[in-house]
Amino acid sequence: MSISGKVNDFYYEAKENKWYRYFAVFCRITLAAAFIISGIVKIKGERFAAGLPVNNPIGHYFEALYYTEYYYTFLGISQVIIALLLLIPRTAFFGALLYFPVILNIVVLAHAMRFEGTRVTTFMLLANIYLLGWDFDRIKYILFTKPAKHNTQPVKEKRIRNKFPFLFFGSVVAMMAAVIIINLYMYDIRPGNAQDECINGCPGNDDPKACAEFCDCIYNKGKPLRECLAQYHKTKAANK
Repeated sequence: MSISGKVNDFYYEAKENKWYRYFAVFCRITLAAAFIISGIVKIKGERFAAGLPVNNPIGHYFEALYYTEYYYTFLGISQVIIALLLLIPRTAFFGALLYFPVILNIVVLAHAMRFEGTRVTTFMLLANIYLLGWDFDRIKYILFTKPAKHNTQPVKEKRIRNKFPFLFFGSVVAMMAAVIIINLYMYDIRPGNAQDECINGCPGNDDPKACAEFCDCIYNKGKPLRECLAQYHKTKAANK
């Protein structure tokens, strides 16, 4: 049997397994809840992540976004609609499709700004990818103009499999741990979510003085992240 055939067989076996199905439902509910909460905040005209200082890199973005008037409301309405689509079984596939570009944009933004919430947003992206994979029997017609014959045949016999997929869920836990560990060592310095949080990380930094100047650059001088990072690396190089 070809590799594509084996993957196809595994896919349909997973679709018959109740534990994979439960995980798909869990992903839909959690992803929908996240968008409903953030969407309602925008619809009500309130600041999202109001606790972030304006001089925080991601705080700059949220503050500017807040003043975009009805575009801000539009984003909130869009998030709520996508969330509702995810919660309705018949429209969950379309909800997952619409969710993907939005959460991908959020993940890239969070990493670009070295936001402390990068772990959570990455988990959300991975959950969204799982949902897209769960409905691959639908999305394959978008990706492939001529799907293989064995992919076009419906499942003749539907069975409910109760065997717990230890390997799959073990892989999920391992992937989550990998995201957390990689995230810890991805950046040599982060601005944190507040000035105190930034300063508290300086004692463990390779150059505490350069770190303190970085925090001052961000929160007191209000300079862009790019400039503060450039100054940080310049100070580190000079102190060696």
